[in-house]
Amino acid sequence: MPSISLTHTLRTASHFSRRTTKTYLNLSRSFSSTLRRNEINKVYSSPESAISGMQSNSTLLCGGFGLSGVPDTLIKQVQATPSITGLTAVSNNAGVVGGGLGLLLESKQVKKMIASYVGENKVLERMYLTGELELELTPQGTLAERCRAGGAGIPAFFTPAAFGTVVQTGELALRHNSDGSVAQYSTPRDVKVFAGKSYVMEEAIRGDYAFIKAYKADRLGNVQFRFSAQNFNGAMARNATTTIVEAEHIVDVGEIEPNAIHVPGIYVDRVVQSTADKGIEKIVNAKPESESAAESASLDSKRERIVRRAAKEFKNGMYANLGIGMPMLAPSYVGADVEVQLQSENGILGLGPYPQPGAEDADLINAGKETVTLLPGASCFGSEESFGMIRAGKINLTILGAMQVSARGDLANWMLPGKVKGFGGAMDLVSNPAKTKVVVTMEHTDKKGRPKILKQCEFPLTGRACVSRIITDLCVFDVDFTNGLTLVELADGVTADEVKSKTDAPFKVADDVKPML
Repeated sequence: MPSISLTHTLRTASHFSRRTTKTYLNLSRSFSSTLRRNEINKVYSSPESAISGMQSNSTLLCGGFGLSGVPDTLIKQVQATPSITGLTAVSNNAGVVGGGLGLLLESKQVKKMIASYVGENKVLERMYLTGELELELTPQGTLAERCRAGGAGIPAFFTPAAFGTVVQTGELALRHNSDGSVAQYSTPRDVKVFAGKSYVMEEAIRGDYAFIKAYKADRLGNVQFRFSAQNFNGAMARNATTTIVEAEHIVDVGEIEPNAIHVPGIYVDRVVQSTADKGIEKIVNAKPESESAAESASLDSKRERIVRRAAKEFKNGMYANLGIGMPMLAPSYVGADVEVQLQSENGILGLGPYPQPGAEDADLINAGKETVTLLPGASCFGSEESFGMIRAGKINLTILGAMQVSARGDLANWMLPGKVKGFGGAMDLVSNPAKTKVVVTMEHTDKKGRPKILKQCEFPLTGRACVSRIITDLCVFDVDFTNGLTLVELADGVTADEVKSKTDAPFKVADDVKPML
């Protein structure tokens, strides 16, 4: 009996082994035959069908930076579907009044915004300050990494950005009462020290839905972006439970070259034709040489002095990132013998000048939302990679504006009392001062004549012990994070005593004080 049983078992195993092989071969042949298998097709016929089944009280990730790369077709469809409410919207910014996510704020379909910079959106500001909207401000690089981490299965990470600021200490107002008083503050972040440097723990963001704007997509869901319109779109597309892409061009499979696919179709669930016009927030054009010369001649003498001195900070071969305002003017004063690669945190390396009238491109903007061009050899990438470069210290120099700087190099440049703007990328840009030199350009006093260089900053900090040099209309200070300020240059006609009378922080005077220009 045992012998028969063993024989039967072996025959049965042999039978199934042969059958399994045949089945595998048959399945293999069937899968390779385009005539016998069902075709994958993620293309939906309309925006309405693309968002079908979308639930209220979901977390919605929205790509875009300013008005570039914004999924307006899908946003407008949500606006047209008032049953969808209570959304937590995650985006670099909250659109503008009458455009982008601003539409969903106005229709009261968003209950909470997680954003880096909300700019001039007065609707958001009013809703936030009167308790109609919860707002979680997040440094731009941290926001990009929180979205990237969520899509990569990483629940949390440590970043140097925002250590010692209200983000880390939990003193950000998330929600207000109707009378403007604070109803809820943010949660303090855990801090850990690695190799003698403090890092802040941030939790990943995970999306229920992601709205993505693409240049091209195919029926398999493969996606290609165009220039700086990639921004947050790539990281967010990889993140959500349901990723919905609106594409300017829906193309045949194979039309996008494999090495030109920015997001593989495995991350994308639905594709729909984009129908919304592309907007530009700030059209800025190159000026004729005669007009540029006239503008330079009419530039306020204080500001021109600061900008000309800032231009001396550039050294040949540098990679630099410039803040809005005076820092952006500095490259025009750099000599032809110095070649600098400018990086813009929305995803450009090799930033060029402003375009000629008529040559503006909605997919080419800088961090100030202004129209720009690309230099030969430029590259474009996602915001998560852009801030990886920044935090890693690959940027040699950043020049920023400031409201206040302390004697030990603390920087305050993101908030004035009563104003709701946001951090933007500044907290990330100053997070690695050992490798990225941080230079501040600002007028020495404010409009009321009060010092802006203080013993301690009075406004909320952007970063602690990060500013290496301060350039004002009166002088240049070098900053030692331990020992404080040293006066190293004076403007023409300015004395050390004058600087002392207009500076709230103590400083030493160098033995060989040089002229500023």
